Amino acid sequence: MNAPPRPLVFRNGQVLTERGFERDVSVVVEDGHIVALLPGEAATGAQAVDLQGGYLVPGFIDTQVNGGGDVLFNDTPSVDGLRRIAAAHRRFGTTGLMPTLISDDVAVMQRAIAAVREAIAQDVPGILGIHLEGPYLAEARKGVHDPHKFHSPDAGELDLVASLGVGRTMLTLAPERFAPGTLRALAARGVIVCAGHTAASSEQLAAAFAAGVRGVTHLFNAMTPLLSRDPGAVGAALADAGSWCGLIVDGHHVHDTALRVAIAAKPAGKMLLVTDAMPPVGGKRADFSLYGVAMTCRDGKCTTADGTLAGSALDMATAVRNTVQRLGLPLAEACRMASAYPADFLGLGGELGRIAPGYRADLVALDAALQVRSSWIAGQA
Repeated sequence: MNAPPRPLVFRNGQVLTERGFERDVSVVVEDGHIVALLPGEAATGAQAVDLQGGYLVPGFIDTQVNGGGDVLFNDTPSVDGLRRIAAAHRRFGTTGLMPTLISDDVAVMQRAIAAVREAIAQDVPGILGIHLEGPYLAEARKGVHDPHKFHSPDAGELDLVASLGVGRTMLTLAPERFAPGTLRALAARGVIVCAGHTAASSEQLAAAFAAGVRGVTHLFNAMTPLLSRDPGAVGAALADAGSWCGLIVDGHHVHDTALRVAIAAKPAGKMLLVTDAMPPVGGKRADFSLYGVAMTCRDGKCTTADGTLAGSALDMATAVRNTVQRLGLPLAEACRMASAYPADFLGLGGELGRIAPGYRADLVALDAALQVRSSWIAGQA
């Protein structure tokens, strides 16, 4: 008989627990889960991972990933495409992600949902579900999305949206295009409904939150702004204590001061770091195409030829560093914005996003410069 695998013990590091970073703690992992946090050097006879004084933090969870490793999900809605995207992002500490389909035809949506379903069945590391960003958006706030793809769904198409059956489904839509009853019905079917690419007024978005909209996709971008006498979607999002907001902290999408103000306005735990990543993240090419239109990433900024932002070249490790270095937040809070809070948003806060007994051993080792040394999914390097 084969002997059972020895426990894995992470030691000699600064471990992010619910109390903050702790130095004199060892993390014991068995069968892919954290089984104990012990003082000192801990269990003998285990496989030891020496953190060399660096940081051990929960694996990052990214709810908005359009592509990576030179693959765009819209162009390659397949298990192989998902495998390549997830592998590219693991280099940057992302151990869980929501592959994101930008507004497209129903046939592409069908293939994307089927691919995610099969990827989860095959245990492709890191795939948590699907994020459908559109095609039910406001043309006035289209961003880089193709408005020719926009339309209103019938009952059959809403059945498709809710059909994944495994993992999590996110749907970004312009809530002003939907009756409150439709939003409630989607939420009741387990769809995590978010507002984005929206021309909604503050009153319309407040009503949408009451009808089950759970969050806001890339706050500030592609939505009505906060003005003194017209709070817009941004104002409604910041005023609503129960909703979550995704933030792209890359220095291009949102000014640092606006990000600081937004973070201060919301209760702790409601701001998520996202990347909105495009194929160049973890890839070899700076250029890619979307809807057959050339896009270019230069100096960390992805744009069309006319300068329209087209997703980002951001990875989650850089988002964490930017949150610390540009926004001045403590490292512990930046890491929670990349792990615990996205897990809570997805309804996975009891199993992912924290270093505590019973949680899956999705972990990231960072050095003193906050660069990723190694990552683990369910205890596997």
